[in-house]
This record gives sequence, structure tokens and C-alpha cells, in this order.
Amino acid sequence: MRQIVYVSLSSVLGDAADLAGILTQSRHNNAIDGITGLLWSDGKSFLQVLEGPRASVEPCFSRIVQDSRHHFIRVLSDTRITAHQFGGWNMVHRRADDRADLHDAQMNRLLTNASHSVRTQFTTLVATGNVAT
Repeated sequence: MRQIVYVSLSSVLGDAADLAGILTQSRHNNAIDGITGLLWSDGKSFLQVLEGPRASVEPCFSRIVQDSRHHFIRVLSDTRITAHQFGGWNMVHRRADDRADLHDAQMNRLLTNASHSVRTQFTTLVATGNVAT
């Protein structure tokens, strides 16, 4: 199995990026392809981990790279894994008026089975707005 973690910047700011539409389409496609992961967005940036069979992850990531809703895509890791770290497909989006403690609790729950390096990427971006180096 393959796991790709990437970060990108949204081409459309705020809720206009249609995050709900992205999630609906992703859930449908990824269920068919056996892909799981986590997509986080604050309306400006995306951080996503995709994992699953190599034959499914590669074309999925190719479609993502071609998606005009984001740009400046940077792969943070591309590794081989032996088991899914995310049992379901999730997307976390925090609006400006959302309570930080509820958002943080949700992120911690979703990252429970993630590797240390994946967890660090998400928690660092959420806490600082920057990608862990």
C-alpha cells in the first residue's frame, strides 16, 4: 500500500472552495478505490493524507494535482505502508467562528492511529499555520 501526504494552497478562499462538494465526491470515489485518509482545510490551505492500494492512490493523486481548486502542491511524504492508518475518509474544516477546543478534539480523534510523522504534520499546521519541517 502507498501513503502520500501533501499540502497545497486553495485557489478559492473561504467556503467558496466547496469543501462539502469535495468531500462528497472524495467519499464516493475513495470508497470504490479502497482509499482512506484525512483532508484538513482552514479555507486557505489543504493538508491531506491518502492511503490505499498503489494502483488506486497513484491515479487519485494525479487527479488531485490537476484540480484547479488548489495550487502550490508540495508532497511532504510518499511512503509504503502495510496497513491503513485511517479507517474512514474524513475532512476537517474549521470556520473562523468554530470553537478551537472542539476542533482540536476532533483532530486528535482522527489522528489516533496515524504515524508520528503524519500526526506531526497535521498538528503543526493546525497549531502554527505552517508545515512541519
